[in-house]
Amino acid sequence: MPKQIREIKDFLLTVRRKDAKEIRIKKNAKDTKFKVRCGRFLYTLKITDQTKVPKLMQILPPVTIITFFNS
Repeated sequence: MPKQIREIKDFLLTVRRKDAKEIRIKKNAKDTKFKVRCGRFLYTLKITDQTKVPKLMQILPPVTIITFFNS
């Protein structure tokens, strides 16, 4: 089962974990979803404020694989 993360700080801590394998970024018309695949769960952060998206993309660690999806 996927788990939803509501705070950006919690998401950044999850991304920096050792078992974080991949980040998927899915852009829709109304929101953007950041999905992190960890060892056991898939964690999702949903952002409706589009001004925060570029800032968050700059903060992501370069070690993980990042995949973009547009709808």
